[in-house]
Formats: sequence, structure tokens, C-alpha cells
Amino acid sequence: MTSNDVIFEVFKVLENRRDNPIDSYTSNIMKDSDKKAEDKILEKIGEECAEVLIASKNDENLVYESVDLIFHTLLLLVYKGVSFNEILNEFERRRK
Repeated sequence: MTSNDVIFEVFKVLENRRDNPIDSYTSNIMKDSDKKAEDKILEKIGEECAEVLIASKNDENLVYESVDLIFHTLLLLVYKGVSFNEILNEFERRRK
């Protein structure tokens, strides 16, 4: 796997954890009742956003905190049924 494939691989793992739950953080957060699961994911994204802002202001751990935010954003997208191709298509549309 190349480094360019890692986000796609993470996305696929998240889809698998949604569709074939195991005892894991991502499976557990997605298996709660619809509203409760979404609320938990959104709360986590809010926390991660704040941590990115603080990391940027303090010049510490910005990459680490940003990856947490990206991960939880991917988790939300998977939970909501967005495909990886939809994400790529939107990036391509914005490049024009």
C-alpha cells in the first residue's frame, strides 16, 4: 500500500466496521440507535475541531490533532452512507 492509499484503506475499514461490527471503538459508536450514534460522532468532531484550533495556536501536535479530526469526519461520512467516490468527485469538482 502506498501512502496515498492510506485514507482509502481507513475509509474501507470504517465501512467494514459499520457493516460487520466487531468490538471496536468505531463499530460501537456506529451501532447505537441512529440519533444517539450521530450525536456521539458529531460531539467527537466538535471536540477534535477545538483540539485542532488549540494545537495550531500553541504550535503543538497540529498534525496529530488534524488526523483525529479527519478520522472522525471520515467516520461521520461512512456512518451517513457517503461513498469514497462522492468525496473524490467533490474534490475534483472544486479543482475546476
